[in-house]
Amino acid sequence: MAGLGEGEVRVVETLRVKIGEGKNFGASTGPVGTRDTFCTVSLDQEEVVRTKTVERTQSAFFGEEFQFEVPRPFRVLSFYVYEKDLLKRDSCLGKACIRKEELHRYHGKDHWFSLTHVDQDSEVQGQVHVEVRLTEIMEDAGKTVFKVSARVLECSGLAIINGCCDPYANVTFCTPNRTENKKTKVRKKTTDPHFDETFYFELNRPSPSPDNRFSIVDEDIDKTELRVSLWHSSNYYKFADVFLGEVKIPLSTLDMTRPQKLHKAWYLLQPRDSTRPSKPCQGSLRLNINYTEDHIFPSHYYDSLCNLLLKSPDVDPLSSSAVNIYGEVMKDKLEEAARPLVRLFLHHGSLLPLISALADREVAKMTDPNTLFRGNSLLTKCVDEVMKLTGMHYLHVTIKKHIDDICEDHKPCEIDATRVKEGENLQINLENLRVYVERMFKSITESARLCPTIMSEVFFTLKESAIRHFPDVNDVRYTAVSGFVFLRLFAPAILGPRLFQLREEHPDPTTARTLTLISKTIQSLGNLANSSSVSPGLKEAYMSNIYDCFAKKEYSDAVKTFLDVISSTGRPHSRSIDTPVVLKESLMIKRAQGRTRFGLKNFKRRWFCLTNKDLTYAKSKELERNLGTAYRLRRTGCTRILLGEPPLCKIPVEDILAVEGLQEESFKMKNMFQVVQPQRALYIQANNCVEAKEWIDILNKVSQCNKKRLKTYHPAAYVNCHWLCCKEGNENATGCTPVTGGVPADIKLDIDSDREMERIHSFFLTHRDRLEKLEDMCGEEAVYSGTPSTPRTTTYVIEDPKTCFETLRCIMDCIIKLEQEHIEYYKALAKSTKYGSEQKPIGGDGVKPNELEDSMEGEEGGSNM
Repeated sequence: MAGLGEGEVRVVETLRVKIGEGKNFGASTGPVGTRDTFCTVSLDQEEVVRTKTVERTQSAFFGEEFQFEVPRPFRVLSFYVYEKDLLKRDSCLGKACIRKEELHRYHGKDHWFSLTHVDQDSEVQGQVHVEVRLTEIMEDAGKTVFKVSARVLECSGLAIINGCCDPYANVTFCTPNRTENKKTKVRKKTTDPHFDETFYFELNRPSPSPDNRFSIVDEDIDKTELRVSLWHSSNYYKFADVFLGEVKIPLSTLDMTRPQKLHKAWYLLQPRDSTRPSKPCQGSLRLNINYTEDHIFPSHYYDSLCNLLLKSPDVDPLSSSAVNIYGEVMKDKLEEAARPLVRLFLHHGSLLPLISALADREVAKMTDPNTLFRGNSLLTKCVDEVMKLTGMHYLHVTIKKHIDDICEDHKPCEIDATRVKEGENLQINLENLRVYVERMFKSITESARLCPTIMSEVFFTLKESAIRHFPDVNDVRYTAVSGFVFLRLFAPAILGPRLFQLREEHPDPTTARTLTLISKTIQSLGNLANSSSVSPGLKEAYMSNIYDCFAKKEYSDAVKTFLDVISSTGRPHSRSIDTPVVLKESLMIKRAQGRTRFGLKNFKRRWFCLTNKDLTYAKSKELERNLGTAYRLRRTGCTRILLGEPPLCKIPVEDILAVEGLQEESFKMKNMFQVVQPQRALYIQANNCVEAKEWIDILNKVSQCNKKRLKTYHPAAYVNCHWLCCKEGNENATGCTPVTGGVPADIKLDIDSDREMERIHSFFLTHRDRLEKLEDMCGEEAVYSGTPSTPRTTTYVIEDPKTCFETLRCIMDCIIKLEQEHIEYYKALAKSTKYGSEQKPIGGDGVKPNELEDSMEGEEGGSNM
């Protein structure tokens, strides 16, 4: 580890949260006694995602999952439950908070969390850098006065209040006999203010002690403290300033026997002591939290384990391979295990041999072709992950338009007689549903040429494996593929469009029911286990009417043709898509670009839309692209077509030269990034740090192959005739900082293989006990010739104990060696990270009082932090 230089180890944090249900929120004060509730997820006080609104209930089922990389340091993961009242105002019912260092206690399992009352005094985040010392001052009269100097240097990560943060610091000197207050100037529009202001507080007269050491006789030092509190200055006369957090520094922290001794450290802001009685909890929330913090080493640290995995497809028997053992070790978390495995093999161009080996092994165990690839196995989860990685654009271009139409039309489609609303006609509903299914089915079956190449090659591999094992079953060539593309891709995407980024918001309950009926029908049409019927094993009698509408040979033939095409190989690897594919949309704030010399450069809220062809923004979401030439304005109950009204701005993807973050100091605004064009840069503010990272990532991916991409950029804005970063006066000056964003868009290269290897290593290490049990099993198989001395606790089949044991030994050697490297790294990191530094501020959990000595500075010396 001695050769591992600073900066070579990367830290990647990932959060996946499942918000299940809430209960016992209590009756609303409204007339019906129920609530319309939704839940938000926040990093400290910054909201990053929110659920749909569940209407008219006291115990809401949310049932949503969110996953994102954590783009900044945080202390607390918070979940807030809100109620919408009749005026559509949001009132907070309560919150559940988990400190970052406690997240591991809840990893991967459902837990109920009690909601606590939300008190403004407890809603704090950020840290403050403070310097304190005892100073001896000689006054003009010759009198020596001893004072405590408190210097407030800076803060970081303060909370944003009502969209902005105008902080100032209040410094209070508290003794049993007196209290003295002083405050800094207000810093406008920043969550990372620099104050660098010093305040002096006089101590009572000193007295020499018997051993000539300095002492204070009139102050009770043990009861004297400095309080540094941070406040947001309200811009409105009628509103009071908002508390942001405080720290308390006991004067006993200073060495009173040594004047001029300096104490300089970072402190985490803490909640304010509240004298108000706490309110009872407001219900509870069921959550499943997965938090990972990966310390990723350079590639050569993973070479041995990586090579062991990559040669798995060639191992005979496959049960002795590292991949097969990996699947057995992670058998209860196959979906989690498949993600890094697929990405690793994609990166090294070895995915198809892996899929082929896993498919042959799984098909060999099957006796009924109708259940082929229908269970949950390492193979099926790997194919699912391939479709997620490569099929999202395919879904957008195939079914997004129809999903949008269904969500906007609000036509009744209920065909269950027991659920039809008063005034609706069952036959009209059936016809509405039939039309939607017809359109969706036609769009899917005519989209075969757009299927991504890697998906087609995987489907071809699955089909060939099935045909080899069931040569006499005619339809097996179709069922081997349909179970994936219909059952695991199109049907779930129609059922939950938001989960597949097909919609920004969740559909309302009526539309959600329509999508459920369409999903069931499409899934049935794609199920060709019995080609004589489109509804085998019918469980819901009311669905028979819609199934009968499509019980025709022309539909089954269309499905077979579609499946034949998408499971063929040898087609061109590049497909041009003429219709723009919407990749991301959201409402953000942008700075006007000032196309003329004296043009206004103010900030406006605009609706941004990114496609595979261009980035555009308009005044609102309602005005959007329609077939490239028309734009439609949605009105309640009708749709108008407005021709010739383009968006306010259109930036072709090929004109994007760089996409980078923008320093907060440029405009005193957080979460900003810049899209650099040939003539100017567009400055944009996202709604939170997660959204900003997502926009930067996807913009970089779609523009990475542009020939004129920049190699350097300006990390700050061009304001008042100069660049704030390098002070260069020429607006066209070459950038002063190398670009950092993006990797080539080719999926083989668009993968961090070191990160995936660290995940796999972590999984192996977590389940090391299972590896040891498999080793013991191999030993018993070898000694007792297949008759184990103790009952088995696993169904794992060992075909060749010797080769399996050798693979297990190699895996164990790799993970033990890697873990030793991690241990050495953590020791070095802990040794180099000083308590009281910005990386390890005072005030976190597990603080040891004697560690305060480590944050004391030398006599008049500079900081060594």
